[in-house]
Amino acid sequence: MAANDTTPLIERRSIDYIPEAERHGRLLSQFTLWLGANLQITAIVTGALAVVLGGDVFWSLIGLLIGQLLGGGVMALHAAQGPQLGLPQMISSRVQFGVYGAAIPIVLVCLMYLGFTATGTVLSGQALGQLFGVSDSVGILIFASVIVLVTVLGYRVIHFIGRVASVIGVIAFVYLFTRLMGQADIGALLQIRHFSWSSFLLAVSLAASWQIAFGPYVADYSRYLPSSTSSVKTFLAAGAGSVIGAQVAMILGVFAAAMANGKFAGHEVAYIVGLGGSGAAAALLYFSIAFGKVTISTLNSYGSFMCIATIISGFRGHLQVSRLQRLVFVLVIVGTATLIALLGQHSFLGAFKSFILFLLAFFTPWSAINLVDYYCITRERYDVPALSDPNGRYGRWNPLGISVYVFGVLVQLPFISTKFYTGPLVSALGDVDISWIIGLVLPAALYYLCAKKWHGSVPDQLILPVEQDSVVATEKSGAGRAAAQA
Repeated sequence: MAANDTTPLIERRSIDYIPEAERHGRLLSQFTLWLGANLQITAIVTGALAVVLGGDVFWSLIGLLIGQLLGGGVMALHAAQGPQLGLPQMISSRVQFGVYGAAIPIVLVCLMYLGFTATGTVLSGQALGQLFGVSDSVGILIFASVIVLVTVLGYRVIHFIGRVASVIGVIAFVYLFTRLMGQADIGALLQIRHFSWSSFLLAVSLAASWQIAFGPYVADYSRYLPSSTSSVKTFLAAGAGSVIGAQVAMILGVFAAAMANGKFAGHEVAYIVGLGGSGAAAALLYFSIAFGKVTISTLNSYGSFMCIATIISGFRGHLQVSRLQRLVFVLVIVGTATLIALLGQHSFLGAFKSFILFLLAFFTPWSAINLVDYYCITRERYDVPALSDPNGRYGRWNPLGISVYVFGVLVQLPFISTKFYTGPLVSALGDVDISWIIGLVLPAALYYLCAKKWHGSVPDQLILPVEQDSVVATEKSGAGRAAAQA
């Protein structure tokens, strides 16, 4: 787009609406961003968990693919909201929860970002430690410094990093798969088939939770696209990049864990690099692992900044965030994640599995409510200026959205199986965790039925902020945009 020529390298916007004149980018950037974000070591480890925790290769691969498609569909539906609204993802939750009430799910999202950033930093620290011959702790600190820089630069640089990461990731994974094929009897591994519902659904849950966890920030990285961008094409570009990237990485993790004979857990990075050889090849692989983590860790940190700014702005009543405030937020976010990484680096694998599964209880009902409201109740007709007005259309607190969300969390508790908590019905189901299915279906159905009867004021069209005059509203219909000046 022509706007690329004048778009500043350092992002000026934060959680405020992106005017049409500042929109830029192409759908290809959505595909490469999410491909690069998923072709990385944490996705490999997630796939490996399906085998490490008792599954066989064949059914683990099938379960992971099903989970990718289910979770990726949820993730991509959120991505399609970005170009239409021109806003980061979580601020749209004010429609369903109220201007103040939206802070409830957003606080939990911030915790998710901290956890994922910390666990990713552990693996990146291992890679940088091996690459530069320093301790893992020093590697963690080096990585954190890079994340601060890229996050402060913002949207445009993040997409550039995503394009580079996708190219590096494709090269690295093609090489690793080539080496893997020469070291393992893939056919023999696929012939070992011992189906177990618990192991199979674990694989589905691992992949689905991986994808659903992107939902709270995926629109942050599509909001600069022109508003005329097709929602279907945005869905396909972001969804395909994420599903393909994650499934490829998890396939590698499954095979690596299956041939590791117990040597994978605790030495994830070293084992994966060992598949590729030593010397220069190992150094390049350590670099690709660290660079691959830059993308996803930056997404987590940038998303954390967006969430904190959204919470604060909801109570302050405006959306502007200065560059100094952005820097302070990012330093606090990355600093906290780095401290967690330094303290928890020696017990990574088990904690990570429990963490990502437990998070499903809090994010699947939020996704269900947000998507049902956007696509079925309001049908994309948001009043964007009212999102920053506690006295406006959406009010301070929305009892309906909050009540359904709490119900969505509580109704999952009997079915959750993690180290943090195990529900009373898990054993009766053969130790199968189906909480994420419950958390998607029941809140979606309940919210739809209740909102159809008791929904608040819905505008006739999508109302956008005025781009030149803050007093005049801009409305966009489904067929195009028309400026209405008072």
